[in-house]
Amino acid sequence: MRNYTDVWREMLDFTNQRTAGSASEIWIVEHPPVFTQGQAGKAEHLLDAGDIPVVQSDRGGQITYHGPGQLVCYLLLDLKQIGTGIRSLVNSIEEAIIQLLSEQGIAAARESGAPGVYVGGKKIAAIGLRVKKQCTYHGLSLNVDMDLRPFSRINPCGYPGLAVTDMASLGIATDVQGVADKLTVKVATLLGYTSVKQA
Repeated sequence: MRNYTDVWREMLDFTNQRTAGSASEIWIVEHPPVFTQGQAGKAEHLLDAGDIPVVQSDRGGQITYHGPGQLVCYLLLDLKQIGTGIRSLVNSIEEAIIQLLSEQGIAAARESGAPGVYVGGKKIAAIGLRVKKQCTYHGLSLNVDMDLRPFSRINPCGYPGLAVTDMASLGIATDVQGVADKLTVKVATLLGYTSVKQA
């Protein structure tokens, strides 16, 4: 369990210090409860923060919630190394999540104009990235087995009334680390990496 602001600062340091030869990395974390507002996030999408802190972030997208039982993958990638653009990267992230859920018997899909992954119209995964000097940071969140009630305090990703779900609610008994191991390999494979070294 890592504090959001601490990890954000570490991501920014990593991105600022990396060189053309730096290896790309994927960081797997869980955060204590926190609402994060995207760079162009609108204040009206925060309905009632209550006792949950709100952090103004520099990622793309609107407001979202992070909390225990949610897999957060931070993608510290060099777009030039992998020969892709941001749209293609988002598509690959979504595809990796869709494949992962499909293997668990969950039919997931994209929604036109709304990045992320949905099951029956309910959002199960969110994506918010930042690109600096052709390198990405921030990443994706996938709801595994968490308390979904805090999502009712916001308009998730800027969509009023958007319902949210997690893998546990869909009958999948698993944990964050088990999902992380599978998803990391899928993301790396779709991005063209032939080997993954675990730290």
